[in-house]
Amino acid sequence: MKKTLFAFSAVCALTGTAHAQSSVTLYGLIDAGITYTNNQHGHKNVQATSGDVNGSRWGVKGGEDLGDGLKAIFTLENGFNIQNGQLGQGGRMFGRQAFVGLSDDKYGTVTLGRQYDSVVDYLAPLALTGTQYGGTHFAHPYDNDNLDNSFRVSNSVKYQSLDYAGLKFGGLYGFSNQAGGFSSNRAYSVGLSYTYGPLKAAAGYLQLNNAGSTFSGGAVSDDATFSASVQRTFGAGLNYAFGPSVAGLVITQTSLTSLTGIGAYASGTSKGVALGGDTARFTNFEVNGRYNLTPALALIGAYTFTDARLTGVSPKYNQVSLRTDYSLSKRTDVYIEGVYQHVGGTGNSGITADITGLSASSTNSQVAATIGLRTRF
Repeated sequence: MKKTLFAFSAVCALTGTAHAQSSVTLYGLIDAGITYTNNQHGHKNVQATSGDVNGSRWGVKGGEDLGDGLKAIFTLENGFNIQNGQLGQGGRMFGRQAFVGLSDDKYGTVTLGRQYDSVVDYLAPLALTGTQYGGTHFAHPYDNDNLDNSFRVSNSVKYQSLDYAGLKFGGLYGFSNQAGGFSSNRAYSVGLSYTYGPLKAAAGYLQLNNAGSTFSGGAVSDDATFSASVQRTFGAGLNYAFGPSVAGLVITQTSLTSLTGIGAYASGTSKGVALGGDTARFTNFEVNGRYNLTPALALIGAYTFTDARLTGVSPKYNQVSLRTDYSLSKRTDVYIEGVYQHVGGTGNSGITADITGLSASSTNSQVAATIGLRTRF
């Protein structure tokens, strides 16, 4: 009897220890709204929308303590449209993120799978697009710099450092997975950030080779923003907090070699926009700020000027984005936002205004207003 009790106690102790060293968390975010747009392909529209600020998602993440400061970690994150229940990211089950790796409290973290690039990891948090404060409609034209994480990098290995007195850095490499085409449809990026009291600074670089190519197994293929032989994106930004306010500046530039098209989502069209294979460039200047009137009520705004060189013309984009957000609790908030975009200098190119996440305008101006609800779990 004593042996039985001892064995039972030992099993319970071992089971309890294993349970304490491992964890799995279910989490998610749901963002739903009603959006009015003054012009979508020549018509006014009032529509039910999903992910106006942050894309709706659910996921599981976890870790296992392996001892001596080493952990095994994983994340599987699904994106979906709350209005119709359809999968996002090209119908992928875990299209937002899917990775596994090792985290060490002395050397940093290495992960493998489908992941965000370093521009998204380090620079995007200083812009209003791609964050909890601004979101999808605040993106720069066509989300040309991917600060709104329109695409992820598949087949990737990523390193992220520890926090060294406010300094963090990392890099990513995405494999083409193509026999005889090692450099085709691959990606690589690096980034860093530094925090010193109320000041935050960051910079990042991303390069894609043959993104949007017909080879579907590459680093960035069917969800690429542009189809080009080479895409290079780099940028830097600053945020400064004073009292209840935060002010920021972000500058990015994306250059494209042999640009043959803009994807359907980015262009706000059903089939994308075909281009003539020219060299193109987008330079974005964003000034942003937010002010907490009360702990629950915030005012948020951004102005972005984009100087572009595209299809033999020089479009100039001006975009003003405003939002007010009221927190009902720590997890749930309601918001009202408005975005105005005007583009000039388009000549006969056929380029029109196009607020990210909506169908393109038939003219050089577009206005959109959204009222929405967002909750997290």
